[in-house]
Amino acid sequence: MSMTVNGQRKQLEDSSQINWLQTKKVVINLPHRIFRAKQIGNFRLLRNLPKLMLTSSANLLLAVRQITQTNQGKKTAGIDNEVSNTPAQRVKFVQNCHGTKPSPTRRVMIPKPNGKKRPLGIPTIRDRVMQAVVKNAL
Repeated sequence: MSMTVNGQRKQLEDSSQINWLQTKKVVINLPHRIFRAKQIGNFRLLRNLPKLMLTSSANLLLAVRQITQTNQGKKTAGIDNEVSNTPAQRVKFVQNCHGTKPSPTRRVMIPKPNGKKRPLGIPTIRDRVMQAVVKNAL
C-alpha cells in the first residue's frame, strides 16, 4: 500500500512507518469540517464530507490500529480465526479491507451468574474494523 508518510509518498511495509499523530489529526478534523460546512450553509460539502469520512484511508488506518493494538479484545479471533499481531500483517490487512461484505459472527455461550448460559457473538476482525470506521464517522 502506498501512501504519504511524513510528507513523502512511499510503499508501506509495516504500520510502524505511519505518522499516527497526523493520521489522528486528519480523522479528528473531518467532523469539524462538517460542522463548519453546516455553519456556512455549504450543503454540497455537508453531503460529501461524511462520505469522505467513511472512505478515508486515515480513518481506516486508525480503526485498524484501534482494533488490532489498543482494544482489549485484540487477540480474540472471529469465525475466520484471523488475528493481526505484527505491523506487517496490519498493513496487509488494511490493503485487503476495502469493499468487503460482513461475515457471520462466531457464537459462544458464556455462563451467567445464575448458572445458565447466554450467547455472545464475536465478529471477525474485518467486521470489527468496519464497525470502528462507521463509529469514527458518527
